[in-house]
Amino acid sequence: MTTLIVLAAGMGSRYGGLKQLDPMGPAGETVLDYSVFDAIRAGFDRVIFVIREDFAEAFQDGIGARFADRIKVEYAFQRIDDLPEPFVPPAERTKPWGTSHAILATRHLVDSPFAVINADDFYGRDAYVRASGFLTTITACQCGLVAYPLQNTLSDHGQVNRGICEVAFGVLEGVEEVLRIGREMDASVTGEYLDGNRRTISPNTLVSMNFWVFPAEFMAALVEEFSKFLSVGTGIIGECYIPSVVDSLIRQGKMTCHVIETDASWFGVTYPEDKQPVVDAIRALIVAGEYPEQLMV
Repeated sequence: MTTLIVLAAGMGSRYGGLKQLDPMGPAGETVLDYSVFDAIRAGFDRVIFVIREDFAEAFQDGIGARFADRIKVEYAFQRIDDLPEPFVPPAERTKPWGTSHAILATRHLVDSPFAVINADDFYGRDAYVRASGFLTTITACQCGLVAYPLQNTLSDHGQVNRGICEVAFGVLEGVEEVLRIGREMDASVTGEYLDGNRRTISPNTLVSMNFWVFPAEFMAALVEEFSKFLSVGTGIIGECYIPSVVDSLIRQGKMTCHVIETDASWFGVTYPEDKQPVVDAIRALIVAGEYPEQLMV
């Protein structure tokens, strides 16, 4: 079974609402509709949506039900108290523990290789084709990353977080989550690294948009790495990012990550002002024949 895990539990705080359910296509399609449509075309036959329980009904009715007759649809809930033993959340904690924690929510459902995407990013058909192909050859000590140039992933309306990649001969040597990346007045691009320092970043730097391909064995490694993260103390706002986990496994020599090249178009919605450019980009792809006028026909 070829599984796609969709991380859809985000609050949408910068966007101002549940952007996963916001229509972007001409017939009311969401970005997520296009993602699942592309995944089905690429050969995925199962999708697991990681969501929050408080909007489960709205999500299942608004998204999941649309594809129930085309692909196996399952759900996993990202909960603050769903932690590996013996950890318990601090009483003051009000939100989950980040993207690694979101994947961890599916650990009881996944026993074969799988891909992971964000619910609010449009990755393009070719990205899914290549990811699906990589899944057929993946081994226990390999993973894959679909990467994009940083300059193609910035928002004109605010700062973003990205996984900055170190790549050599098609293999990922390291990846670091860099926060609040944005253009400066002089058109340079800077971001805040995890050491707290703000540094300039080349616009051509490859970045992770959280489109990953993992072997089934990654789940056990994830539990171990997430437990390490919890053991050092995370306060009430700390998060464990997927790039940080992959980077740790690479540096320990436990995993090799192949960078999957794609000529697909990426675009996403972080701020309300990002919506119209995404609507326009989808319309252009429809005109070019990449997608039908209505996905759900």
